[in-house]
Parts: sequence; C-alpha cells; structure tokens
Amino acid sequence: MIDESGFLMSPLVRRTLAPRGKTPVLKTPGRQHEKVSITAALTISSRRHHLGLYWRTFPKSFVNSERSANFLRYLLGRLPGAVIVVWDGGPMHKGEPIRQVLADFPRLSLERLPPYAPDLNPVEYLWSHLKYSRMANFVPDDVFQLDTVLNKHLDHTRHSPTHLLGFLKASGLPFL
Repeated sequence: MIDESGFLMSPLVRRTLAPRGKTPVLKTPGRQHEKVSITAALTISSRRHHLGLYWRTFPKSFVNSERSANFLRYLLGRLPGAVIVVWDGGPMHKGEPIRQVLADFPRLSLERLPPYAPDLNPVEYLWSHLKYSRMANFVPDDVFQLDTVLNKHLDHTRHSPTHLLGFLKASGLPFL
C-alpha cells in the first residue's frame, strides 16, 4: 500500500496536560505555508508475512508522478520478486513516468483502491498516528527540522511491528 501526505509547519493542536492557570502557548514562525510532503509504503512479504515501512520526504515540495515513479523504483530495488502496489487514483499515480516504470519492471503490477475509500489504506492510519499522536503540538523552527523529526518518528514506527500490524488491521482488509 502506498499513500502520500503533507505535514505543515503549523502544529496540529491537541488537548494536553498543564498546570491549572498555565495554558500552553504554541508560538509558530511566520512561514506557515511551508510543508514536508511524504510518500510511504507499508509492505507485506508474501512468504514470511514480514511487514516493512519505506518512505521518502520532500521538504518544501510536493509528490508528483515523477517522484512517485522514483519511489516505485526505490521500492523495487529493495523488494524481491513480484510486487503488487495498491494505491488510490491520485494524479501522482498516473502519467508517463508511471507507465515507464511499468515498462521497465514487468514484475510490478498496480491496483487501485475504490474512489473515496481512504479507510481501506493502512498508510492512512500511519498518517493519523503521526499527526494526532507523535507530532501533535509540535512546533518546528523550520521546515528542515520538521523533516528531521518526521523521519525520526517514521524510523521509530518502522521498527515497531505492533504499530505496523495495527495499521493493517485497522483497514479491515484481509492481508494476513
């Protein structure tokens, strides 16, 4: 499963504990429109049922079809055998760069999720975990600090089979 998301400089404000009368104040820098775009894949080995998490971040940028194609090439360099990618019908999953990857790698096949069905994509639960739990109330100094912290949390999550399995189970799809 592959999906994309964006993490903004402005924090996702969540309820927190604080001493009575000491309301926390989150001061943010002026450039609120900057973000880190990310594409991630949650993988399942067909033989060993091993779960994996792969990602690429793009500070101050976005995910387009060329970056999606490069991410597919990156995945194919790390995953042996036939690879089936399940993703939504976003514009970054279409176009000449994607067709070229399909032509270059006959072991790759692409499957689309039904329209308007983000709940079927386990990677959506990864985004929720990061945004509403790990990075809630986080105010970065700049977009590069946001990228560094995001990569740290993704690396931590990659080494947590409990989290990865939880994301798969939350989707309700019969993966395992």
